[in-house]
Amino acid sequence: VAGLGNYGLRGTRHSVGMAVLDRLARRVAAGWRADGRCCADVAVAEARGLELVLLKPRRPMNLNGPSVASAAEIYRLRPEDIYLVHDDLDKALGTVAIKLGGSARGHNGVRSCISALRSSEMTRLRVGIGRP
Repeated sequence: VAGLGNYGLRGTRHSVGMAVLDRLARRVAAGWRADGRCCADVAVAEARGLELVLLKPRRPMNLNGPSVASAAEIYRLRPEDIYLVHDDLDKALGTVAIKLGGSARGHNGVRSCISALRSSEMTRLRVGIGRP
C-alpha cells in the first residue's frame, strides 16, 4: 500500500495518501523505517492474516513511481498487488472511492507509478480533497 504525496509536506491536501498510511500503520501497530533501496519510509505488518508492506516515498509527488517500483521489486509484488492511496481533486472533501486500474486521470503521482511499473493494474484508493 503506497501513500502518494509530497514527503516533508505533512498536513497538505496533496499528501493525504501519506496521512492515510500513517493512520493505518498506527492501527496495525507497524513502525516506520527509512529504506534507502527504494527511497521511502517502509512499515511491514500483519493484519487479518495478510502481510502488508506500507510505503511512503521520499520523493516529490510527480516522482513517487520509482520508489513504488523499487519496493515492488524488493518485496516481489506485481502491479495488481499494489494499492495506491492518493488525493482526488474531483471528489468532495472526505469522500473515498476505489478504482481498479485504468488511466491516471491527470494525477501526476499515479502517472509516475504507471510509468515506473509499466502497468496501470494497481488498485487506487482515491481520497477526495475538493477544489480550493
